[in-house]
Amino acid sequence: MRRKFGFFAGLVFFFAIFSPVNQASALTQADVTLDALSVKKFNGSDLTLIKLLNQTSTYTKHSVTYRSDDLKVSGVLYTPKGKGPFPGVVLGHGYIDTKIYKNGQGMRREQDYLASRGFVVLHTDYRNHSFGDDDPESPLKFRMDYSADVINAGLALKNSKIRTLDKNKIAYMGRSMGGGIGFNVSVATSAQGVFSSYVLFAPTSANYVENFNKWGRGNPDRANPIVKFVGLPEENPDFWASVSPKNYWSQVSAPIMIHHGDKDESCPVRWARAATKGLKSAGKSVTLHIYRGEGHNLMAGWGKAMARSVEFFNQNWSIKPESQ
Repeated sequence: MRRKFGFFAGLVFFFAIFSPVNQASALTQADVTLDALSVKKFNGSDLTLIKLLNQTSTYTKHSVTYRSDDLKVSGVLYTPKGKGPFPGVVLGHGYIDTKIYKNGQGMRREQDYLASRGFVVLHTDYRNHSFGDDDPESPLKFRMDYSADVINAGLALKNSKIRTLDKNKIAYMGRSMGGGIGFNVSVATSAQGVFSSYVLFAPTSANYVENFNKWGRGNPDRANPIVKFVGLPEENPDFWASVSPKNYWSQVSAPIMIHHGDKDESCPVRWARAATKGLKSAGKSVTLHIYRGEGHNLMAGWGKAMARSVEFFNQNWSIKPESQ
């Protein structure tokens, strides 16, 4: 059962980035920046099996919960059959309205692909999703809370009792919103060493102003709570810079691979190109694969992208965090 918080019991997200908040928040602007994420203490732990969902010849699948901040976050866990040790991957899904979201939704083909090839897979639902706990202030946190849930998912794996897991080999794969979250996590200095590498499919922009312009500015019901809290980008540029990973590329400490379709109408490929250019300018290891004629959801090129991703993970398990 989800935890209820008074007036916020029915609060849900309405769209990809911005949502109305119906009660004043105790948050400050400084609380929801990448600088704050970089000094945050994480407590990912208590990975708990809830229910057996499926069993195949190659893996078992359970619904799970784990600890993130003071919340229980739900997800699904795939455990390959065999002695191991198996590497692990945390998956971060794209935006799905919490009113219709189901446990483990959003990256099911990636889940099966990876688990069938010998990866322990933990797909996080994020807080406020499925049967996990709710955080009433989440709509004002610029996905820093989801970013914490991803980091804590990685730590929950590392702190788990899964005997067949190689706890020194944990990577991250995110899609769309989950790709943007991957950018956040990759620049958070406090998360260095949690993930060996990052694979991002069609990520949202590393310039948060572009996300706001696309999904928030034109809709007052979605934008007004954000504007009331932090102001418009042109009114408070320093804050908006502080939630944009593009201004923190120097803090990246693990390799990144990006997959993007050149016909993506949701997250334009120019966002991936801009992120790649910025990372390269900062001297970071980044690889961008562009899939001709593909949209937001890769179809014809998806198999190739996944094969590239697995190879990328396997090439980078031994990468050590760079000194800052």
